[in-house]
Amino acid sequence: MAIEAYCVKCKAKKEMKDPVESTTKNGKPITKGKCPDCGTTICRIGAAK
Repeated sequence: MAIEAYCVKCKAKKEMKDPVESTTKNGKPITKGKCPDCGTTICRIGAAK
């Protein structure tokens, strides 16, 4: 399943490359990955479904 997140550099929603579930400093779930076009780290708040 592809997870989409907003890339600030590309200014568009992109499908995450290599998504990894993680947590923020205060314990909230977050999904981090890379933009397939520019390679910037993109994040989506919430656990991957």
